Amino acid sequence: MPVEPLSQKDVEERLAELPGWSLEGGRITRSYRLGSHFAATAMVVHVAQIQEEIGHHSELTLGYNTVSLAVNTHSADGAITTLDFDLARRVEDSAVGHGAV
Repeated sequence: MPVEPLSQKDVEERLAELPGWSLEGGRITRSYRLGSHFAATAMVVHVAQIQEEIGHHSELTLGYNTVSLAVNTHSADGAITTLDFDLARRVEDSAVGHGAV
């Protein structure tokens, strides 16, 4: 079943519920800083697992002690959908366990 794009108002309201997330270039984005490269790598693996579980993937970037995500829904012509916010919420919840800020 196709996923419908969210309105600009819906995107803004949902972003308000996810501190640290923002809208950039038609995608919702967030960067996390962790205590070490190993911690950042562990978070990337965990995020990849979440993405596989829900069948929705972001652009995921590993830095020395940072993890960055950018997500939109390719199957909705690159629009932002509920799938993007579902992923963002799952990542946000797991980031706490990794000590991310």
